[in-house]
Amino acid sequence: MSESEPDPESPERESGDLWSAALASLRDELRRRLSPNPAADGDAGPGFDWVALGEDLRRRFGQLGMRERSGEVDDFGLDPETIRSARPLFSLLRKRWWRIEVVGLEHVPDDRPVLFVANHSGLLPWDGLALAETIEEAHGAARRPRFLIADWLITLPFVQPALARLGGVRACRENAERLLESGRSVVAFPEGVKGAAKTFRDRYRLQRFGRGGAVRLALAAGVPIVPVAIVGAEETHPILFKVETPARLLGLPFLPVTPTFPWFGPLGALPLPSKWVISFGEPLATAGPGGAQANDDLLVARLTEELRAEVQRLVKAALGIRPGVFA
Repeated sequence: MSESEPDPESPERESGDLWSAALASLRDELRRRLSPNPAADGDAGPGFDWVALGEDLRRRFGQLGMRERSGEVDDFGLDPETIRSARPLFSLLRKRWWRIEVVGLEHVPDDRPVLFVANHSGLLPWDGLALAETIEEAHGAARRPRFLIADWLITLPFVQPALARLGGVRACRENAERLLESGRSVVAFPEGVKGAAKTFRDRYRLQRFGRGGAVRLALAAGVPIVPVAIVGAEETHPILFKVETPARLLGLPFLPVTPTFPWFGPLGALPLPSKWVISFGEPLATAGPGGAQANDDLLVARLTEELRAEVQRLVKAALGIRPGVFA
């Protein structure tokens, strides 16, 4: 007998057998007492098995909330099981609801991390999710990019964990650097809240690209920048006007008024079936890692304006491709 196997005659084995027998006896007694029709001889009648019900409820509550978790969550919270479970919905949205047309996908490198820079639209990150799904479908799960989300969005109840499991990461330079250094691609929206807050009359007019953080990040990491135009996302929740004063009490930049919100309540969060076009431009090469060029403010400013102009050009071309808002 090996050292790891317990001796059948050992006190520990006897104690375990006695404990199991005691539990079995207790269950039999509970069944007998809780049975609505106990038999005269003391045997349990055909009544409802309350003990079995209790054991089943304990097992179910113990597994509550765990079915959609795979145990393979990475450092930033992405969960492949959550993405797999949500894929039928994503596929329905992309292929049937928005009917996304993809242009220029051949420009996306598949052998190294990439910084995707896109125009931003809408308070909900449908654009980041759609772009991540498009890249994964073409290049596989290992090349799925992570999309950056604004601070105010991740402070909302239940939003941050859900977006993290789908690949959303808080927008800050440290997170983006860690992602690129680990070989993961990143989707950045340099317009920030200004882009998400555009009203319908200002749709597809790019706002200022901040202070050049995206270009500086790519130069420091030595990764190519792929400009991306996303057309259609601004019509999923077209902002008619904004209410700012009550929003500050809720910690939000503003409360949007759309054709469906707040008139339809929670149903106003459902996106409209606008026609989408996602267009990828040619990569903008950057120097190798080292960070020297990232400290050149004039170079960063020039490349940032060139990048913004290229994204705006792609947006205009994509608008020409699309036959209509809901066509």
